[in-house]
Amino acid sequence: MSLKTRTTILNLPEHRAPAIEVQDLSLWYGKFQALHEVTLTIKSGIVTALIGPSGCGKSTLLRSCNRINERLGYVSTTGTIKVLGHDVYGDEASRIQVRRHVGMVFQRPNPLPLSIRDNVLFGHRLHSARRASRADEEALLEQALREVLLWDRVKDRLDRKATSLSLEEQQKLCIARLLPTKPSVLLMDEPCSALDPEATSAVEDLIWDLRGHYSILIVTHNMAQARRASDECVFMLMGKVVEHTETEDMFVAPQKQETSDYIEGRFG
Repeated sequence: MSLKTRTTILNLPEHRAPAIEVQDLSLWYGKFQALHEVTLTIKSGIVTALIGPSGCGKSTLLRSCNRINERLGYVSTTGTIKVLGHDVYGDEASRIQVRRHVGMVFQRPNPLPLSIRDNVLFGHRLHSARRASRADEEALLEQALREVLLWDRVKDRLDRKATSLSLEEQQKLCIARLLPTKPSVLLMDEPCSALDPEATSAVEDLIWDLRGHYSILIVTHNMAQARRASDECVFMLMGKVVEHTETEDMFVAPQKQETSDYIEGRFG
């Protein structure tokens, strides 16, 4: 898909609440401080790309949005992150519920060693108070696979192992696995890094198709991908946000010298 095609403007309500609001977020891995008082607002219904050199805090910030960093016992944080107005680190916030509404896609596809059907329905079965009927599950299954453009490819082999799919199909399946729980936000940590150029293009097209229905925050080291597949871009350096603006503005007329130097390949 061309850059021109991807600049189509979404008709989103102006009063729509931000998807993510980060306020004065600092994070330490033990004694090492990875994030420094990050303040950032991510709009709803668009694709926002996080760019910057390795070690600048992109993935750390991304993973903080659904509290996945807490799996490491030596991580500590200060500040707040709100998703659709709800403080994900608040005393009443449940990590399970946070991850239900804030889905995560990793660098390499990680399908479960189960059938395609059971992969898609896994999260729904885990979070539902009672088991849905077979008809309801089949409807959820088809809807999720259609949303990620996999239904026509796999509808006749739903009971096959998910690991039998191509890497592109596995990554799309991992996205489909999130959808039955009706997440508000999708976090993607370099979702195309393990894919070849053709599969990368297919996943980028899918991400673009999902915008408007979901708010998407994506980490990428690929500058061309950030420009092709995002509405807004955030440049990070040494654990801080340097610049946040519309993607085309950042690549055509960056406001900060550090941003210009990074985009032009002077470091990173």
